[in-house]
Parts: sequence; structure tokens; C-alpha cells
Amino acid sequence: MIVAVKTRLHRSELAVPGSNLRMLEKAPTAGADVVFLDLEDAVAPDDKEQARKNVIAALNDMDWSACSVSVRINGLDTHWCYRDIVDVMEAAGDKLDTILIPKVNRPDDVYFVAMLMEQIEAAKKFKPVNIHVLIETALGMANIEQIAQACPSRMEAMVFGVADYAASTQARTTNMGGANPNYAMLTDADEAGKRMRHWGDQWHYALSRLVVACRAYGLRPIDGPFGDFNDPEGFLSVASGAAALGIEGKWAIHPSQIALANEVFTPSEAEVSRARSILENMEQAAREGKGAVSLNGRLIDAASIRQAQVLVAKADQIQASKPGLK
Repeated sequence: MIVAVKTRLHRSELAVPGSNLRMLEKAPTAGADVVFLDLEDAVAPDDKEQARKNVIAALNDMDWSACSVSVRINGLDTHWCYRDIVDVMEAAGDKLDTILIPKVNRPDDVYFVAMLMEQIEAAKKFKPVNIHVLIETALGMANIEQIAQACPSRMEAMVFGVADYAASTQARTTNMGGANPNYAMLTDADEAGKRMRHWGDQWHYALSRLVVACRAYGLRPIDGPFGDFNDPEGFLSVASGAAALGIEGKWAIHPSQIALANEVFTPSEAEVSRARSILENMEQAAREGKGAVSLNGRLIDAASIRQAQVLVAKADQIQASKPGLK
């Protein structure tokens, strides 16, 4: 039975245009957990076929042992899609970790790609390749729970594609994936008649819904791009907010964003130390026959233990992934 791999690190996912040979050459050692070679939005129509050839060559000729590697195919509503799947999978399917499907609107979109992949893998005797999906349309968000349940043997992660989602919902944006000063509320006036203006997170609902759908069905929730790669503080702010919701990784559309994403989605030393203390105290309490225990004046309950276990497991996985420890 095929079982989807769901233990990969996804802190940073670097987008690399298939038409950019210079970026392709640098991608394997850029430091990202995942690199996805893009055949879709980052490639002009006239360059699609050459980009596909470039991606196949990169998969076959480069060493991808330092990261996971994926290919974003063109959308199912284009005539490039089937050739992306067939050509890439047949020529380099044994080098791939995942296929990234853009603009997924319904479960049938996933089934179509999975069917082609399964037949090619059987013919070529390749190991199964996982699937990531992009939720970036109003219809995709409306069907997100059904999509999350499609092909559990292959589905690994869901990604929020903010740019196309904004276009689909006709949202007004000023910065791709960033804040919008118009999405704000005014407080009541104080004694001096002054009112404070509090900006909101325009994408909170979409990200929250993505997290719930992913966690309900065992998938990895990933945030998409932050457009201004000259604004590291803005990136850190958006990524930190997403992490607080349960998102476990973010796209990097520029190499400078890789370290930022890795920083945000790596538990801090203080967090890991506290989590280990929780587990150690609970183990001690169990040995002493105690049913409850407190740490720094706070009661440790079953939920605290589960959170600590998840955090420690993530920290151990990140530590084991560092060079020289594999």
C-alpha cells in the first residue's frame, strides 16, 4: 500500500523558475528545506517547453540530497499540464519528491494528476511521488475539506496561494501576502478626540481554514509568497503570524527569504527547553505516582504534553537534518 511521506521539513520552500538556468544551478544548495521548480506562473508562455526540458535536466543532473525537490506543473485548465506530468515523470520521476498542483478547485483535479502519476510509476517502476496542492481560488477554498481528503496515499501538503486567491475573490491588495492599510479598524475617540487605527490581517480567515483542513486530515499547511523581498521585517511579521496559527512553512520567492523562513519555523531554544522540561516533569510525576504536576507555577495538562511532544519532535528532526548529522 502506498503511504504518503509526511515527515519532511517544510520550513522554507524556494520557488525557482524553470526558465532561469542560473537559479536552477544554485537551487540545490540554497538552504531551503524544499525546492520547487516552477513551470507555471514564473515561466512565460513562449518559454514553457524549454523550461520543461531545463527542469528535467536539472532533476537528472544535479545533486538534490540536501533538500526535497518538487515541480509545479501548469494548471489543469492549460494545454501544458498533461505534458508537464508525462514528460517530467517519465524522464525524472525517480528524482522527484512531490508534484505541486496549482489552482486546485475540487477533488477531481487531484485524482486526475494522481491517475497519470500512478500509471507512469507502474510503467517505469518508480517509487510513488507525493502531491502538494495550491489552494488559490474561491472555489478551491470552498471545497478545501473535500480536497484535503483526496488521495490520502499521496497528499502531503496544502499551500495557500495568496496572489491568485486575491484575484479570484476580487480582494484589493497593496502587497502580495502582506498587510493592507485599508484593512483596518478605528478605535473610539479618547478624551482628546484621537482615534487609534489598528491594521488587521486580511488573510487570517483563509490561513485558518487551511490549517484546520490540513490538521483534520493529516496534511502539512504551508503559507505562500510574500512579494516584497526587500522587506525582511515584513516577511518575518507575516511568517510569525502564520506560525502562530499552526502553519509550518512558507515560500521563499528570493534566496534571501530562506533563512528568514527557517528562523521563524524553527522552535527557539527557550521553547524547546520548556517543552523538554514539561516531558521530564511528567515522566518524574508518573514514576512517583502523581496524576498532575506544575511547572513554574502552571499546571501541566494533557494538552500541554501533546504540544510539548510535537515541538520536541520537530526540534529533533531539524537537528538531525543539519549537515554532518544525517
